[in-house]
Amino acid sequence: MALDEAEDLGNTALQIFTHSTSAWAMKPISEQRASEFIARRAVSTVEFVVVHTMYLLNLASPDDTLHERSIQALLEEIRRARSLRADAVVTHLGAHVGSGRGRGVTRVAQALEQVRASDVFSEEAGVRLLLENTAGSGTVIGSSFEELAGILAKLGDDPRLGICLDSAHAFAAGYDLRTMQDVDACWAGFDDVIGVGRLGLIHLNDSKYAWGSRRDRHEHIGLGEIGREGLGALARRACTCGVPLILETPKKIDGRGDADRMNLTAVRQLLGEPTDGQEG
Repeated sequence: MALDEAEDLGNTALQIFTHSTSAWAMKPISEQRASEFIARRAVSTVEFVVVHTMYLLNLASPDDTLHERSIQALLEEIRRARSLRADAVVTHLGAHVGSGRGRGVTRVAQALEQVRASDVFSEEAGVRLLLENTAGSGTVIGSSFEELAGILAKLGDDPRLGICLDSAHAFAAGYDLRTMQDVDACWAGFDDVIGVGRLGLIHLNDSKYAWGSRRDRHEHIGLGEIGREGLGALARRACTCGVPLILETPKKIDGRGDADRMNLTAVRQLLGEPTDGQEG
């Protein structure tokens, strides 16, 4: 079970997929499996569980069939998260594929309005929906703080909706994070445009490609273009504000399969936490 692996790594936050990320079909989660997960979590050190949606969703699509299918799939992702009593669902917004950024933002807002009105996403559900920023490649929506803020504003600033900030995506989109001063400026900009209170999660990833490249490729902590200083400053900011951190770094390094432990050790060193003698 994913909770066992998280505990073995010493984690208090966990991100899971509840089905294949590249298929529309979702095998039902049985009541027994859901109950087992809930019971295991009740005695776990994991304090925060987030479900990441499939990669096929396109809430910005101008195609009505794909748009509606994406909405229904997102609702099903939320149902599944509720059945596991997860704390949040994080989703990408999709691409306007040539229909224009304004139209794409409107389509995302329309999709989220439909989700927001559903009983599946009721206030009693206890699940927050987090919109993830993007690297800005092609016609994807959500690469700027202003664009994300505009979507939230169209929905009346519903507190059930928040933001997941991916450091590699932000860096690729043009937000410099290489130094403590850069992070301070980016954090202040986010607070001014969106509000730190809307930040529900940070995907802490280094970037394989350069600042402003608009290329989405994650790298091991401290081995990419952002580097240790900036990632350490961002991690400390998150911890100070009580924002959970999730790593989405590559699973292997130099052919070895222990990259998760190495990256976690690197983050703990940046935070000045004990690492139990683990070597990076």
